[in-house]
Amino acid sequence: MEVKKTELEGNKVKLEVTIDSDEVNEALDQAYRKIVKDVELPGFRKGKIPRKVLEARFGKEVLHSDALDILIPRNYSQAVEESGIKPIDQPEIEDFHIAKDEPASFSAEVEVKPEVKLGEYTGFDIEREEIEIDEEDIEKQVERLQEEHSQLASVDREDVQFGDHVVIDYEGFVEGEPISGGSAEEFVLEIGSGDFIPGFEEELIGLEVREEPHEIEITFPEDYDEDLAGQDAIFKVTIKEIKEKEVPELNDEFIEEVTEFETLEEYKENLHKDMLEYREHQQKHELEDKILEKAAENAEVDVPEKMVESELDKIQQQMSQNLQSQGIDLDTYFEYQNLTEEEWRAQNRDIAARRAKQNLVLEAIAAKEGIEVSEEEIEEKLEEIAEESEQDIEQIKAFFQRQGQLESMKHGMKMEKTIDFLRENN
Repeated sequence: MEVKKTELEGNKVKLEVTIDSDEVNEALDQAYRKIVKDVELPGFRKGKIPRKVLEARFGKEVLHSDALDILIPRNYSQAVEESGIKPIDQPEIEDFHIAKDEPASFSAEVEVKPEVKLGEYTGFDIEREEIEIDEEDIEKQVERLQEEHSQLASVDREDVQFGDHVVIDYEGFVEGEPISGGSAEEFVLEIGSGDFIPGFEEELIGLEVREEPHEIEITFPEDYDEDLAGQDAIFKVTIKEIKEKEVPELNDEFIEEVTEFETLEEYKENLHKDMLEYREHQQKHELEDKILEKAAENAEVDVPEKMVESELDKIQQQMSQNLQSQGIDLDTYFEYQNLTEEEWRAQNRDIAARRAKQNLVLEAIAAKEGIEVSEEEIEEKLEEIAEESEQDIEQIKAFFQRQGQLESMKHGMKMEKTIDFLRENN
């Protein structure tokens, strides 16, 4: 195979590829074996038509399309590798020629990653703030643990007080008509939580438990649902039970019962350790982002629109996965945000463009510094994945090869090493 590379305007490259005649003949043979299986001609059994008869009946060109389908993908991939280009889109294949016993040829025009002119990317002075874990932060976590294990218990008291949890039935009316969705039974409401319509919880304070409903009057806020905004309403509320939250006593016995630790002191020490590790991890990534941002600011590169769109796709896909974990789909999210998908992409385009530029700069730094990932490092990474997933290393290798993810993993590891290099040199 021979490849001629020509650089075109707009980050495009044209590859003119010539394929050896022996490879062409083999591809034509494969095309014949594939096509003949489905052709029927009088006097011949299906799949047993001689090649000369097939070509005489349908023309020699009958094999060309399938042969090109065999030749072009693998030779294009090889041409890309030999020419050292980095395509960012599918190629436009043109000028293809094929004939038996002759070299075949085709041309491929494709948009490639642009040239990056690096500026300074080492020697930055980035301020690192000292990490402090306040005792107040630890106490909040301890209180949260108590809250998680708190229980509601009925009280003898008959009147509702601030902080109580009340079990109520209620039904709301506006101008004598029931409010759609404005009723419930056995509803548990914490007085003072602010979870309900403004003014509703305050009206319950001082009311008593009884079988007959109380009537309370409230006015819906102006920024409420447009059908109810600013309207006066009457709610019939039956207070069925009053409960108080019983918070467990904070001591060693409680800690031993609900955690893996034996004492409160051990639990707090572990909280401090975990919070410190989290803040250090957070700070590490913040520092890396600042370094990469400075390196990108100092570099010159025209980011192709295709790369920006691809980065937008990644951001949208990640957001979709995060929303799905919460039981929300993208359409519902866009509707809730009063946005169309196009408007959301327009709002996030600058972020995508910045990320795309940073990725290009990172790759350029890796190339300039000769940062590579060895086969031993890939093997170690696969072994780590196998151990974490409790699978055989050969199964993991086969999976990554089958999914075509080895190159992607290798690229990710190279970028991680490059970020490590930047952190160590700034």
